[in-house]
Amino acid sequence: MASTLDLGVIGNCQISALIDRNGCYVWLCLPRPDGDPVFCSLLRNDSVADKNGFFTVELVDCIQSEQRYERNTAILQTILTDSRGAQIRIIDFCPRFQQFGRNFRPGTAIRIVEQLSGRPTVIARLRPMTNYGKSVAPRHIGNNHLRFEATNMTWRISTDMSLNSLMEERPIVLHEKLDFIISADETIPENIGTMASRFLEETRRYWSNWTRGLAVPFEWQEAVIRSAITLKLCSFEDSGAVLAAITTSIPESADSGRNWDYRYCWLRDSYFTIHALNRLGATRTMEGYLRYINNVFAARRVEPLQPVYGISGEAELTEVILPQLSGYRGMGPVRIGNQAFEQVQHDVYGAVILAAMQSFFDQRLASPADAETFRQLEFAGDMCWQCYDKPDAGIWEYRGRARLHTFPSVMCWAGVDRLARIAHYLKLSDREHFWRERANTMHKRIMDATWDEKLGTFTEAWNTPSLDASVLLLAELNFVDAKDPKFISTINHLERHLRRDKYFFRYVNADDFGKPENAFNICTFWYINALAAVGRTEEARDLFDNILSKCNSLGLLSEDINPVTNELWGNYPQTYSMVGIINAAVRLSCSWEDAL
Repeated sequence: MASTLDLGVIGNCQISALIDRNGCYVWLCLPRPDGDPVFCSLLRNDSVADKNGFFTVELVDCIQSEQRYERNTAILQTILTDSRGAQIRIIDFCPRFQQFGRNFRPGTAIRIVEQLSGRPTVIARLRPMTNYGKSVAPRHIGNNHLRFEATNMTWRISTDMSLNSLMEERPIVLHEKLDFIISADETIPENIGTMASRFLEETRRYWSNWTRGLAVPFEWQEAVIRSAITLKLCSFEDSGAVLAAITTSIPESADSGRNWDYRYCWLRDSYFTIHALNRLGATRTMEGYLRYINNVFAARRVEPLQPVYGISGEAELTEVILPQLSGYRGMGPVRIGNQAFEQVQHDVYGAVILAAMQSFFDQRLASPADAETFRQLEFAGDMCWQCYDKPDAGIWEYRGRARLHTFPSVMCWAGVDRLARIAHYLKLSDREHFWRERANTMHKRIMDATWDEKLGTFTEAWNTPSLDASVLLLAELNFVDAKDPKFISTINHLERHLRRDKYFFRYVNADDFGKPENAFNICTFWYINALAAVGRTEEARDLFDNILSKCNSLGLLSEDINPVTNELWGNYPQTYSMVGIINAAVRLSCSWEDAL
C-alpha cells in the first residue's frame, strides 16, 4: 500500500516520531529531530520483502485499525482487530513530565502493547537503519535489550518481550502486555513494564495539565487543542528552536521535485507559531524561542541574519541529496540540509521583533523584556530600515530570482513600527520618535510602490503586476485597516486569480519548478482570516469547516493539499498549517459569553 500522510505524531520536545494507521513507526530521527532517521520507511519505496527502516507490532490476520489520541494529550492509541474479533491496543508516547523541578524529556519513545479481547497473535518486526538509510543498523544483543548504531549515537530498545521472538520475528500469542523502550544506550535501573506504566501516567498528567491552561475559543476546541499540542511537539526545547515540520522531502505535489528538508528553524515561520501559541496563553515556547534568537544574535553578531538556522543555531545547512532513499512513494530526491540558509530574505528582521513584542507587555512572564532587550532588538530595526527597499528571495524562497517583494518590505515596516510602540511603552520618547519617523517614511514608500491602481490590488512586488497570497496579511500586520477599500479590493482581485474551489494558491505563475499544482494550506487560512476581517464571516466559516474536514483522521495537516483529490502533500505536520487552524478558530469563534 502506498504511503500516506495519515500519520500520528508523538514527541516530547526532544525527539518526535510518526506512526501509521497500523501502528508502524515510519519516521524517527535520533538523537534529535534533525538527526539520522533510524526508522525511515516513509521515504523508502522497497518491496514488502525487502522493506527496512520501521518498527511495528503486527496483529496476525488484522482486518481493522482505529487510531486516536488520548483526550488532550500527545499519547497515541492504535486499536487493531483480527478476523476472529481479537483485539490489541498499542499505546505510543514520548515521556514528558515534571521531575526534580524541571521538565523531564529524555530522548525516549515508549510502546505498550495490550490484549483487549480474544487470543490475538502478534509479530514484532524491528528493522532500523543507519547512516540516513544507507544500511541496516548493526545489531548487538544484551540481556533484555538490543543495541543499534545511528550516525551520532548508540541506542537501544529494551523490552520484556522474548528477544529471540523479536529478532526472529516469531509469532506469539499475546497474554500479558508487552513493553518497548527506545532510548539512549543506558541501563534501565527498574522493571521495564513498571517504568513504562509509570512514565505513561506521568506523561498523561503533564499533557492534561498543559492543555487545561490553554485559553481556547468556544468553538472548534478539539481542533485548537490538537493544533497547539502539535505545535509544541515541533519545538526543540533544549535550544528553544521551532521546527517548520518533522519531516524532510515529502513533495509539495506528485513528482514535482519540490522536496525540501523542513527540520530546521525558519525565523519567519517561528514568529507565526509563537504568535498562535501566545494567543492561547502558552507563552513558554516564546520565552524559549527568544533565548534561541539571543544565541543566534550572539553567534552572528556582525553578519546578516539568515532566514533559517539549525535547531541548535547552526548556520551551515548545506543541502545534500541522499540517493540511498528513493523518497515518499518513490518520488525523490530526498534532501538533508536546506540551501535557503544562503538566501537573502529581509522579512526575518521584522519577524524577530514581532516574535519578541509580547514579552515587553505580558506581565505573566517571569522576566518581562526590558530596555536592554529593546536595545538589542534595535539592531534588527536598523536592518529593517536598511533592507526594506532592497530585492530578496521573498517569502516563497525563489531560487532563481530576486525582486523587491511586498511582504518582506511590509514585515520590515512592521518591525520598525513595533519598535516605536515598545519604546512608547518603555517611555523612551527619543527612541519612539526615531522609530516612528522611520516607520512613517517606510509606510508611504511601500504603499506607493505596491498598490496597483489599474488592477485594484496590492501586488507581489514593487511596481510589478504579479500576484501572491502573502498580501492577504497586510491587515493582519496592521499595514492597512481591514476596512480600507484598497484591502477589500485586493481580496476581491486575488480570489479571482488564486482561489481554486475552496482553496487558495500562494501564486499561480511558473517558478523555478514550473507552475504550482497544489494549494498552500496556510494561504487558505490567510484568505479565511481576511474574509472574516472584512465582514464576510459566513463565507469564512464555510471555508474553515471545509479545510478542517480535510485534516487527516487525527486532525493534522501537512503543507499542501490537492484541490481536486483533497490529498495532503508536503512536509508534515506543517507548523504553518496548524497555526492557521488556531488563528482562524480564534477569529471566527463566538465568544464564551455569547455561547453560554
